Amino acid sequence: MKAQPDAGKTLNTILSRLDDMKAEETVTIDLRGKSAYSDYMVITSGRANRHVGAIAENVTKSLKETGIKNIHVEGLPNCDWVLIDSGDVILHVFRPEVREFYNLERLWTQGPSGAKVI
Repeated sequence: MKAQPDAGKTLNTILSRLDDMKAEETVTIDLRGKSAYSDYMVITSGRANRHVGAIAENVTKSLKETGIKNIHVEGLPNCDWVLIDSGDVILHVFRPEVREFYNLERLWTQGPSGAKVI
C-alpha cells in the first residue's frame, strides 16, 4: 500500500499533468493558514468541453497512480466546470466563459488577508 503524498508533491503532480494536457492560464493559490480544508487551490482552463473533460480525467488518473485515495470529482458529465478534490489540493478546470463568470481567483485573493497566488 502506498502512502498518501504530501501537498507539495500532489501540487507538482497536478501542475505537471496540466502542462502535459495543454491547460491554459493555470493559477495556483496558496491557502495554507487561510483554509482548514486545503493547502492549495489550482484554477485552470480548457479550450472546450472535451478539453476540460480530458484534462480532468487525465489528472484524476495520475493522482490515483500516485496513491491518492478518496478523490472527489464533480461536473464531469457536462465539463463546463470540473472540480477535483484530492484533499490537500483542489483543482478547478473551467471552460473560459464559465471561469470568467465565477472568477474564483478574485474571491480567494482579495481583501487584507487574501490567499497568496503562487
